[in-house]
Amino acid sequence: MTIYIDAGMGAAGDMLTAALVEVLGNKEETVRELNHLGIPGISFHSEKSEKLGIVGTRMVVTYNGKEEGIDGEVIHHGHGHGHEHDHPGHGSDHHHHGHSSLHDIEHIVSSHIHVDEAVKKDIMAVYRMIAEAESHVHGKTVDEIHFHEVGMMDAIADITAVCYLFSKLNPDKVVVSPIHVGSGTVTCAHGIMPVPAPATAYLLQGCPIYSSEIKGELCTPTGAALLKYFATEFGEMPIMKVSSIGYGMGKKDFERPNAVRIMAGEEEGKKDVITALECNVDDMTSEELGFAMERLMEEGALEIFATTVVMKKSRPGFLLSVLTDEDKKEKMISLIFSLTSTIGIRETRHSRYVLERKTEEVETRYGIVKKKISHGYGIKKEKFEYDDLATIARKEHLSIREVRESL
Repeated sequence: MTIYIDAGMGAAGDMLTAALVEVLGNKEETVRELNHLGIPGISFHSEKSEKLGIVGTRMVVTYNGKEEGIDGEVIHHGHGHGHEHDHPGHGSDHHHHGHSSLHDIEHIVSSHIHVDEAVKKDIMAVYRMIAEAESHVHGKTVDEIHFHEVGMMDAIADITAVCYLFSKLNPDKVVVSPIHVGSGTVTCAHGIMPVPAPATAYLLQGCPIYSSEIKGELCTPTGAALLKYFATEFGEMPIMKVSSIGYGMGKKDFERPNAVRIMAGEEEGKKDVITALECNVDDMTSEELGFAMERLMEEGALEIFATTVVMKKSRPGFLLSVLTDEDKKEKMISLIFSLTSTIGIRETRHSRYVLERKTEEVETRYGIVKKKISHGYGIKKEKFEYDDLATIARKEHLSIREVRESL
């Protein structure tokens, strides 16, 4: 399963929870499960919400019967979605009543919340991301950061719910759109801050984000941490057959529907980005070039080919093309310089559409033979592994074609 999260109106923990509840279906049962997770003082309640003609779910999270931002428990700042619970950091004296440390949070998660150990690890990993962001912003160590009780419990509720629901869905991949952070300023305990808030900006380093004319804080620290933690990649929606859609609504109204949209389904083929490295050589033998190509393939190049070209002074030569994943690019560049005579390499990036691929083992009259199966875009292709066919052909004194036709 692939999950695509449309963060075109940012994200907050309660909105992600609501959207995931809708994606899972059987909303009442799922909310009942959330209420049985044992989060101290926390209660979940879902309600229908409509934004500019789109109907979705708003998740009402209460702590000891109060919803933050509704019952006067405004802690740090309200953000664009109308909640004030998503900015838990506080640099107050730890003796002050109602404040807790990261160790206190770890105790609550490990001792009270009824989820698998893997989910508990996810919860604490997300909360540590927020604590590290707060510590960076306030110039304190993580151990010195303390969290206001109400904001802390509400954030624990959001993080626990999202981690638990992701564990139920168990997706193979989570793609997140570029994140809309909003614009303008926001008022918090420390004064007027720019949007995105400093902790949110810190958390979203390395992620594609953007602003627009919409005034307000659209992405909260908790929303930012959850998106960054669960995203396997950021980008456009992949080509997929969507089986379920969820809308998680915020409270505040804008000129656009204030919602996080999550789609779940199966990908039909996929699109990725690869790097092409090219160089011209005219002073290498064919054997030397062949050796270089073999070594580059052994080291993980996606594809290599050499094209005969006529170079300056009418000298015959080769254009060597190496296709590679971005994370192997530097390694490939170093190998090309060391294995060939070139002194310059050109780089281009290409979007690539590819079919999903898998290998199966097929029982045949000759024994087990591997078969490559590719599918996507409404197409399915099957092909027996050449090396297996060649082994059988040598053993049986047959041609490759005869072996293939007899399988």
